[in-house]
Amino acid sequence: MTEFGKDIFSTSKIVAGYNWAFIDSRIDSDLEYSPQFISNNAGNKVLTAIERELRNCDELFISVAFITKGGVAPLLGTLKELEHRGVKGRILTTDYLLFSDPAALDMLNGLSNLELRVFRTAEAGKGFHTKGYMFYKDNSLRIIVGSSNLTQAAITKNHEWNTRIVSTADGQFAVDIESEFEDLWNTSVCYDEYAVNYKNKTHERKELDRICRTLDLGYSKVLNPNIMQHHFIANVERLLLRGEKRALLISATGTGKTFASAFAVRDIFAKSIIARGKVLFLSHREQINKQALKSYARIFGKGVRMGLLSGSHCDMAEASSVDFLFSTMQMMAKDSVREMNFAKDEFSIIILDECHRTGAGSYQKIINYFKPALLLGMSASPERTDDFDVYSLFDHNIASEIRLQQALENDMLCPFHYYGITDLEIDGAGGDVRDFCFLTSDSRVEYIISKAEYFGYSGDKVRGLVFCSTKSESRELSRKFNETGKYNTIALSGDDSQGMRENAIARLLSNSKEDALDYIFTVDIFNEGVDIPEINQVIMLRPTESPIIFVQQLGRGLRKAEGKEYVIVLDFIANYDNNYMIPIALSGDRTGNKDNIRRSLMEGNNVISGPSTIYFDEISKKRIYASIDAAKLNRIQVLKQEYQNLKYKLGRIPSISDFDEYGELDPLRIIEASGSYHEFLLKYESEYDVSLDSVQMEMLEFVSRKFASGKRVHELVMLNLILNDAEDLMQDWELVMSAKYGVEIDYIVRTNIVNVFTNEFFGIGAARETFKNCIFLKVNEHGEYDVSEMFRSALECYDFRTQMRELVTFGLNRYMRDYNRHEPDTAFVLGKKYTYEDVCRLLNWRQNQVATNIGGYKYDEHTHTYPVFINYHKSDDISDTTKYEDRFESPSNLIAISKSKRTTQSPDVQMALNSVERGVRMELFVRKNKDDKESKEFYYLGLIVPTGFARQFNMPNTDATAVEIGYHLLKPVEANLYEYLTEGEL
Repeated sequence: MTEFGKDIFSTSKIVAGYNWAFIDSRIDSDLEYSPQFISNNAGNKVLTAIERELRNCDELFISVAFITKGGVAPLLGTLKELEHRGVKGRILTTDYLLFSDPAALDMLNGLSNLELRVFRTAEAGKGFHTKGYMFYKDNSLRIIVGSSNLTQAAITKNHEWNTRIVSTADGQFAVDIESEFEDLWNTSVCYDEYAVNYKNKTHERKELDRICRTLDLGYSKVLNPNIMQHHFIANVERLLLRGEKRALLISATGTGKTFASAFAVRDIFAKSIIARGKVLFLSHREQINKQALKSYARIFGKGVRMGLLSGSHCDMAEASSVDFLFSTMQMMAKDSVREMNFAKDEFSIIILDECHRTGAGSYQKIINYFKPALLLGMSASPERTDDFDVYSLFDHNIASEIRLQQALENDMLCPFHYYGITDLEIDGAGGDVRDFCFLTSDSRVEYIISKAEYFGYSGDKVRGLVFCSTKSESRELSRKFNETGKYNTIALSGDDSQGMRENAIARLLSNSKEDALDYIFTVDIFNEGVDIPEINQVIMLRPTESPIIFVQQLGRGLRKAEGKEYVIVLDFIANYDNNYMIPIALSGDRTGNKDNIRRSLMEGNNVISGPSTIYFDEISKKRIYASIDAAKLNRIQVLKQEYQNLKYKLGRIPSISDFDEYGELDPLRIIEASGSYHEFLLKYESEYDVSLDSVQMEMLEFVSRKFASGKRVHELVMLNLILNDAEDLMQDWELVMSAKYGVEIDYIVRTNIVNVFTNEFFGIGAARETFKNCIFLKVNEHGEYDVSEMFRSALECYDFRTQMRELVTFGLNRYMRDYNRHEPDTAFVLGKKYTYEDVCRLLNWRQNQVATNIGGYKYDEHTHTYPVFINYHKSDDISDTTKYEDRFESPSNLIAISKSKRTTQSPDVQMALNSVERGVRMELFVRKNKDDKESKEFYYLGLIVPTGFARQFNMPNTDATAVEIGYHLLKPVEANLYEYLTEGEL
């Protein structure tokens, strides 16, 4: 297409976009060219909009009054990409109110592709309050203008009102805003020229603010419970009044579990719910106990005697006399200590910190000996990989549960900016080379330091924690950091004494230039329990072992501290098999559904609540996608463990719906692996005693595999009516479908449903033979369809009917949750995934077609439907005649390739090119990677119509011809999904 043609095409899209935005939202438009309102509501972050424009622009201009490190930090990864691409930019800010942070301006000024200037308000005699982001792309200008400065809150969580618009370079709006920018730019000074004076003034302003806060007589350090703690206290009291004696607190790292327990103890004693008595706080480390003692002292004051009991604090007379004893498990597990000095009813309340460890024999000795009025357990991650049931220990009384995502939503944690960075490659070998020489090489050390310095930290100095793979690696990396002369670091492990650890932490927090530490290198001793709120940079130099450990290590930086606006998390990602665990950990999704994992990686910042942000560079993102594709998430041992965790939590065998209610494992994975939930329980649950015959099991598997996902409601409604003994089945079915679901049943739909329930839909061969007994309907004496004798007989079994009812209820709930917002005149939902069989069934075809018969697309003459299936990224080893270069030209336009040995006159090509005139409905289904062995599904992208473009060509290295056909999507592909599908393209 000529440049002139492109201009006309883009202009028409802009016009359509403005008509859609300001005249009639029913008008078809391309979202890329349409005005949009951006407010930081869910899925609509200002940051996401800015990032998207940055990644696609040819040049950028930003004019904002205020810039802070928290505003710049989330963009550093994208800005570095622009520097590598040589994309130029100009950024204009002001000295107005001395608000902008010089450190943030230094970050921007340090990028070679950006030019930074400062508008001096005093000299101009007027204020400066602009908030505009402008991006050139081709011959158009993308503009975000409104209320958002470049600050952390403004681009991530505040209520903001911004408008994103697209203008041609010749549009008056673009001309005016460019002219205004140039005028301000030309009357401003280079940042380098103004930097020293500006920094001095800003420092004076910040120091004045600090003094004012210190002198503020209204300032109070009185602690009050946060939202989680209030909820927990109330529930613990409710449990005690109900006669319970045990309770469990599940709360994300950094949310204040220790303070929650202290508040609860205070209120329980104050209200005399339990008679005031001694309290035992138990953990596995002295350091944890010392910090807990300080927290309790802040709540209870000097009137309560508190003491320690550990290897280095073993004064038994003192330990026996205090009101609150903070003991290590190791000391209290000694019979000579416990039984010789403490009565069984010595403590009214016992708190077990990090209680996921309580399966150990030493913990059990303590728990079995003492008889407190309340045994309280606390953990961020009670899920276990062994066979110990933590939940049972506390009688399944979960007093409160708040995970990372909820804690972020409730502003209980310090925001984090996470960067997934490609680990260093040497001579073509990726960072998956795990030998010691590579991990500790000079080049890798330089690489780590360069990234740590570029992405920075919040505050005046770095206070970092570095997680390594081995002790030897941590020691060698620490040594090499020290050799640079820029850093003072230390390596700690479980081999080091408690005193050494405490001394290292004190030095990390010290402001002294002589002995202060910048980093502590470790393997895992800081994974849990230790509070260092001032940590402002976490570096991960090891493969992700599990989502639990990942979150534990991330959590080291999530505690709030004065002067700390955020924490930087740098994760160096190599070609590790477990990379798929990273998006699982960050999103908090525990379903194990690959589609959910990909979606969380795809949506990035829209997944994380509040000001926290996520960034992956392109290579890291590819590595994680590859890991997701290769992961065997349906391995039976994984499913068994996830199932066991939920059983422990509930204290009973979960129903299939319990998995959804408690946000756990997606039970469809169990169905994929075992055929049905019943079969899974039969094989792996010793307490399960339901027995079904072979026909009942086959029927249960059929319904589980075909309908439990809820992708279409028709079959589920039919089964529900059968289970409720409908008198006139087909008539009642049509009435319910119309009245409750707004679906009118015609002959085509009715025929399809009947074929599905009589096994005719599956044609001949293995698919039909597998479920030969699954005949649910038959023709009765009146010529109408009714329940078959086989199914009616099966339902006489109470257990089978119960199982079927649970399954149908689950499917109906899944339909309402995931699939009820389908597109008009179709059963498909945009962005959801479907198999070949799903598509044939939901298009109401009379019979299913296997993939080889469809071959990329197929026309069905009975329904006049023509689905198009595209494997967007194909394997390198497929034959030349099937190497089709299907490609998106934009979110609304696609070039798809016909089957081989086709010309523009071939019937299937002509049917596609003339589909609108012939009344043929074409729907598009796209799969990212057909090599994913577990996922055989395609994203539904909606209706497509031919654009009229068709070009016949010869396939590479063959004499076969094929045809390129242009299609227009009636609804453009959603931005994040489009980015995922086309990821890696130029």
